[in-house]
Amino acid sequence: MAYSDFDLRTAVRTFGLNEVRDVDLFASVPPVEPGDSLSRLLAEFAPVAVAVNSEKARSVYIIAPVLMELKRQVGAAVNVFPGIPLDVDRGHGLTGYCDFLIVRSPEIYYLVSPIVAIVEAKREDLIAGLGQCAAGMVAIRQFNEKDGTPVPAVYGCVTSGTNWRFLKLESQVLSIDLPEYYIRETARILGILVHIARG
Repeated sequence: MAYSDFDLRTAVRTFGLNEVRDVDLFASVPPVEPGDSLSRLLAEFAPVAVAVNSEKARSVYIIAPVLMELKRQVGAAVNVFPGIPLDVDRGHGLTGYCDFLIVRSPEIYYLVSPIVAIVEAKREDLIAGLGQCAAGMVAIRQFNEKDGTPVPAVYGCVTSGTNWRFLKLESQVLSIDLPEYYIRETARILGILVHIARG
């Protein structure tokens, strides 16, 4: 079993999580305006990603540029690792590749804690990615604890590039953000990502 094998029900039952779905997690988080380079990239390449409609195209043309803008906004204290393995506990299925990890560390040659968020790219079905993301969040929590840098909450995001849905894992409570954000709300998405990265 790996992260990608989990649906939401399986992740909740396997890890003993309590779901909360009626909360607006980031209502008070201010937007962060994207730089001109991100705005230009999205204007030119988001239509290509939507037309090609593959996870790879959406990841390369929309998701990665947004996360690079996050890194630019926050600076050297945060890194974004794309396509990296996170093998924490094979016995419980906490193994596999993560599309993107957001880490509060300037280290670029290897993964160190604290990892604060996982971003999973999905072609169009965000609901199908919630379980995979939740399992990844449990793994992040375990990784941080084993590395001696636990954080009160870890975050997740399932995105098609055009649609973004955020999650929060605090203790055994898995909160699934009520709003779904759209890429035209780039400043809201970026504001949430910056808030998560800075803690």
